[in-house]
Amino acid sequence: MNPDEPANQPEPVNPEQIMSSDQATALRDLLVYLRGVNYQHVAITPLSHSRIYKRDAQAWAKTVRDIVGWGRPFHADVAGEPLFGLMEAGDVLQPVEMGWRSKVRVASLNGRLFLHSAYPTLEASSVFFGPDTYRFVRAVQQYAETRQPTVRRAVDIGTGSGVGAIALAGLFPDAEVFGVDINPHALALARVNAAANGCERVQMLHSDLLRDVAGEFDLIIANPPYLVDAAQRSYRHGGGALGAELSLSMVDAALTRLAPGGALVLYTGVAMVDGADPFLADVQARLQNRSGFSWHYEEIDPDIFGEELDLPPYDIADRIAAVVLNLKREA
Repeated sequence: MNPDEPANQPEPVNPEQIMSSDQATALRDLLVYLRGVNYQHVAITPLSHSRIYKRDAQAWAKTVRDIVGWGRPFHADVAGEPLFGLMEAGDVLQPVEMGWRSKVRVASLNGRLFLHSAYPTLEASSVFFGPDTYRFVRAVQQYAETRQPTVRRAVDIGTGSGVGAIALAGLFPDAEVFGVDINPHALALARVNAAANGCERVQMLHSDLLRDVAGEFDLIIANPPYLVDAAQRSYRHGGGALGAELSLSMVDAALTRLAPGGALVLYTGVAMVDGADPFLADVQARLQNRSGFSWHYEEIDPDIFGEELDLPPYDIADRIAAVVLNLKREA
């Protein structure tokens, strides 16, 4: 399929159907409140999170970080006001026996706070935030600092919590910035995160890749899902035999939508098989007969999500590595 052709899909759900304006305002104020009390929490992998839980599986929250960082059950008096009231107004309180649990978590990155889905992220519409997010933003920042590009229009494909688009807005304050996603739950949280972090001008829009947004871009960034997920959760399932299908689709989209002098910064994970990199081979095949582009490819972490190697389809892989592809169209 041509990445620019409109997809034959059902009418997308509007994020306003997921979250009312009053809920969005309450959640924005919740993030502002947490920033005011110097809240910080680093989001870790689900496996590491589960290990923390197992240290005391029956523990109730004692701190705000326990409530919206670790996602432990809590009593209302531990949350206190205004936090409990803001969570109630934002409709993120889930009743449990003898107390409550938060439907969202809050992570910190570069002095900003971001709403994302509660642990465990089992629903297809879950909005993920974890170590990949930190590596992705670092790769975008490194590109901006070393290349110092001129950026008038930029887009974060598969924006999720909005973190990439919000990072772009901070790096390029004069640019028109878009965050696009097919998940309305992600867009609803991304809009709250943008508002709470002073980035209201970032446009968070529904789009399947770049099919539903027009024009060329000086900078395209993406952190696509790259695993094969049996439940095909949108934040995790990359498609194809080893999870690289969506990453390759984003490369294809960038090849047709980069402005002269524009660049793609793609962070993804790759299953290495018998010492070879199949994603790199596919990228090389796409670019070998295409003039007008230069590119750089780097493996930045040799071993991530090692637990996947116990299960098919990754039981044929040596390892899963984190990589960054920088693709530039000549001016």
